[in-house]
Amino acid sequence: MSTTDDSEFMRQAIQLMREAGVVNKTGGPFGCVIVKDGEVIGAAGNSVMRDHDPSAHAEVNAIRQACKTLQTVDLTGAVMYTSCECCPMCYATAYWARISKIYYAAGWQDYADLFDDANIGDDLALPYPERRLAPQQILQQEAAVVWDEFRQLPDGARY
Repeated sequence: MSTTDDSEFMRQAIQLMREAGVVNKTGGPFGCVIVKDGEVIGAAGNSVMRDHDPSAHAEVNAIRQACKTLQTVDLTGAVMYTSCECCPMCYATAYWARISKIYYAAGWQDYADLFDDANIGDDLALPYPERRLAPQQILQQEAAVVWDEFRQLPDGARY
């Protein structure tokens, strides 16, 4: 159940959406605000076109900012307010960052004529050989050697 504060944070995300897509035209109309303990720790719009970076979605940009703000990769306890339903990449990034809750305004069906995120979700549900990019494993044994080396590091990154 959302609160008045949740609505205010979502309105900030929608304002970033307008700034990114309509006013500044840095990318599509997407905005995101990340809040922890009532404080905004990350806020960004989409900058795919400005940055020439297909990963520069509002949610990814805001997560990067929030992690830098808190100097951590663990955003447990943080809430994401995103102007639009997360694409699979943004959902996965929020998942890896351990965001605790996501609120979104527009759903995929609201902008499917412009950005069809559902296609990616559908593609991910297919077996590898049937996917658009048809992932294929090669040199698994060589990569496994590095994983074995990494397992031996007492101070190797774990996240």
